[in-house]
Amino acid sequence: MPSSKRSTSHTSTGKSAGTRKTAGKKPAKKSGRKYSPEASSYVETEMKEMKEGKLKSGGSGETVTNPKQAIAIGLSEARRAGKKVPPAPQRKAA
Repeated sequence: MPSSKRSTSHTSTGKSAGTRKTAGKKPAKKSGRKYSPEASSYVETEMKEMKEGKLKSGGSGETVTNPKQAIAIGLSEARRAGKKVPPAPQRKAA
C-alpha cells in the first residue's frame, strides 16, 4: 500500500513564532500578599470584639455593629503597628 504524504509549503519570514514581540501588553503582576498575616489577626480580633458587643468607635464611643467598620478599625490599628497593609483610600474633599 502506497503511503500518501502531504507536502506542506511554509512561507518563512526568517523569524520563529516564539520570538514575536507583543506590543502594548503590560507585564504580569507579581503575586504576593496585599495584607500581612499579622494584619489579618488585627482584623480578626476586632471582628470578635464587635460580635461580643465590646468594640467601640474612636470618635463618639458608640458601639460598633457594622462589620465593615470593624474591618476598617482592625486595618487602621495594623497600619499604626507598622504591619504590611496598603494605604487607606484618600477621602474626597466635600
